[in-house]
Amino acid sequence: MSEGNRVTGISVRGFAVASATAVTSVGAAVGVASGDDQGRPAENIEAVAADATLLAEIPAGTNADLHTASLTQQVESQSNAADADARRAAQEAARIQAAESAAERRAEAEREAQEQAEREEAERAAEEARSAAAASESATFPVQSSYTKSEVQAMARQIVAADQFQCFSNIVDHESGWDHTATNPSSGAYGLMQALPGSKMSSQGSDWQTNPATQIRWGVNYMEDRYGSPCGAWEFWQANNWY
Repeated sequence: MSEGNRVTGISVRGFAVASATAVTSVGAAVGVASGDDQGRPAENIEAVAADATLLAEIPAGTNADLHTASLTQQVESQSNAADADARRAAQEAARIQAAESAAERRAEAEREAQEQAEREEAERAAEEARSAAAASESATFPVQSSYTKSEVQAMARQIVAADQFQCFSNIVDHESGWDHTATNPSSGAYGLMQALPGSKMSSQGSDWQTNPATQIRWGVNYMEDRYGSPCGAWEFWQANNWY
């Protein structure tokens, strides 16, 4: 059978029902004409015939094709919507990941910059300390039988780092008043820093009893070794009245 003449299941069924109804209708009409009181009323016969005609005219194949096409279109629309949602979700996840990665890179760069700054500061401080130590070691002062307070302070300014001098001076003010021969009659502490015993200052020179420069060098080394710096020693002194 050719495609144009194909009859669907629904049209066949409609044709069969229509045929049966037609036969029934004819029979009923004949019965009525013959005076059969048991026949179907005329209005019922007409209704059955009308229903049969409607069934026979339903284009079942066309409706199925349209229904299938509609379902296919709905599925495609839903699939496209799901794909769009998936793409949006993937793009949002990628954006969030990129932002987090950028934040991590910035934080890492800041940490590295901070660490580099700290290293540079430590190196600078170490270089200043080395320079101060070298200047202290190389500084020479003429030996005198006596020294004034201003002369001893001038020596200290050449030996002690500039940013530590005031702290150093504060301690010496309290301990000896810049008298390099000051002696504590009770303990025997001696010199500008009141070293106890005074002989420990011999690590800087055998002239520790008479040379203020020797005492100053010893005092700076002691403060740095024990407290980190003269200012560290001064902070401790303020809290304890000794160092």
